[in-house]
Amino acid sequence: GSLLVPILILVLFTPSVPLLFLMFRRSRRQKSFAMQLPECLDVVVRSLRAGHPTPVAIALVAREMPDPVGSEFGMVSDEMTYGLPLAEAVTNLMNRVGLEDLRLLVIAISIQATTGGNLSDILANLSRVLRERVMLRSKIKALSGEGRLSAIVLSIFPFLLAGVITLMSPDYYTSVADSPIVRYGIGAALILMIIGDYIMYRMVHFEI
Repeated sequence: GSLLVPILILVLFTPSVPLLFLMFRRSRRQKSFAMQLPECLDVVVRSLRAGHPTPVAIALVAREMPDPVGSEFGMVSDEMTYGLPLAEAVTNLMNRVGLEDLRLLVIAISIQATTGGNLSDILANLSRVLRERVMLRSKIKALSGEGRLSAIVLSIFPFLLAGVITLMSPDYYTSVADSPIVRYGIGAALILMIIGDYIMYRMVHFEI
């Protein structure tokens, strides 16, 4: 009976570990892509202004830029080589990466394809906008650093305190572990902690 709750927690939590790891890796890749995207557009702009056609400019990004931008634009270059229009290839890129900044790129290229205009000037302006967005995100992250640290401390402290109490008095929790009130109380506390962590997360993360 006393092992039922830990076993249930283990059964429910263990399958989510790979998913959480993949979400973490995806988030890191998206952040890296967002940081590289303005420089990537600058490479395309310089290539277009040097007289190269768009597919050559995209292929140059694939060769010159590191992962993840290099590999992703390599796929864009391959799709264009097989006849896919630039707008559709960039749309596929946005769907793969899942980065909101790429929606601006898709819109800019789609407008240029339908109404005309100088693609290099459009991408140069977009690069400036994206670079300003990156700087703004960095500034917000610095300003909200204290809030994130407080959230981390408040989340860790209950477990740290429980560990210290267990070391000082090993029977402190085991003597009441079979009590339904204690088990329900711990479960309720964990749920409230998750809700509080989510609220604090939303307070220190801004969408721009």
